[in-house]
Amino acid sequence: MIVPSKALRLISLSLSLLCPQVGWTQDWHKETEQTAQLLTTLLNAGRVVVERNQSLINDPGRGDKGFTPEVFERQLLEEFFHQTRIDLKHPPSSLPSLAKELLAALLLTSKEVVGDAQFVINQRGIGYKNFIPATFGSQAARRFSARSRVTIKQTTLDPRNLKNTPDAYEELVLKRLTTQPASTEPVLEWLNGGQLLRTLMPIYYSEDCLTCHGSPKGILDISGYPREGAQVGELAGAISIQIPVDHR
Repeated sequence: MIVPSKALRLISLSLSLLCPQVGWTQDWHKETEQTAQLLTTLLNAGRVVVERNQSLINDPGRGDKGFTPEVFERQLLEEFFHQTRIDLKHPPSSLPSLAKELLAALLLTSKEVVGDAQFVINQRGIGYKNFIPATFGSQAARRFSARSRVTIKQTTLDPRNLKNTPDAYEELVLKRLTTQPASTEPVLEWLNGGQLLRTLMPIYYSEDCLTCHGSPKGILDISGYPREGAQVGELAGAISIQIPVDHR
């Protein structure tokens, strides 16, 4: 039997009145999903900022690059605002408290990573310094995860860094993504009876990535790793997030 949409709305309203816990759970799930998407956006925005400053960072003829944690933060906030229209210096009241708390923590750890890399970044006479988007992302994600029950991770099917090896769930999703057209839409799933949110935001190879990951396959790149023979637009990996219900 097909139930009319008006009747469905009445049933939904009745359930929310009789079972307020159901409505609360739905709201919490939505807020958690929004938080996860914003966290992936912020981490990826940091990767974008590092990539934009890569030629500066790798300039062997310059000592002090001026790429301080404060400069990084300003550029990161600008990039995040460009992507989300959210000003993290003055977050809107509509932003969930969970998002405000975790975004502030990730912003802090991201600045710390850039701060700890100052000695390397500012070395004169050395070109490639291995402070690249992937390095920044891995370090920021691990530092953030160590301080929270929320886990952020960069992962890929063919990791250079074994700490980025996908778990069974991540491997399954990554393999599925390789068979689908490129999309920036994250994969969002509630597991364990709605007790754990898992989300993966796919990352695709850009032209700049091919300097290290492109052709010819197997030839060592500037960092000493064999190139993957990747092409622009192919799946590079994903930013993976896990948020349990009892995340605090």
